Amino acid sequence: MARNVLGGELQTCGTDPITGFYRTGCCDTGAEDAGVHTVCAQVTAEFLEFGASRGNDLVTPRPEFGFAGLRPGDRWCVCADRWAEALEAGVAPPVVLEATHARTLDWVDLADLRRHAAPETT
Repeated sequence: MARNVLGGELQTCGTDPITGFYRTGCCDTGAEDAGVHTVCAQVTAEFLEFGASRGNDLVTPRPEFGFAGLRPGDRWCVCADRWAEALEAGVAPPVVLEATHARTLDWVDLADLRRHAAPETT
């Protein structure tokens, strides 16, 4: 069973759009997930712009991959190192702690995640 950063069972991040490296709705990870898509973020316009400036356009629809593009407020499993970069740049989006995989703690301190917790999380 996958664990979240709080030590509990990993919860679903989002299903509309369906997220996760494995497209299960969860920010689960494994050996084949080189990007470590473990942070359940509620994306903001600032974060989406930041990602695009780093070559990761999550706004433009990519129908060939079944991807409609993200809008501010969508929940998405983002790479732990990208979230850490966004934190350093001052544009880290809110995090759903219960749906953020424990492996995130290899890149980000729990205290930083807690400071950016989405309102409905602990």
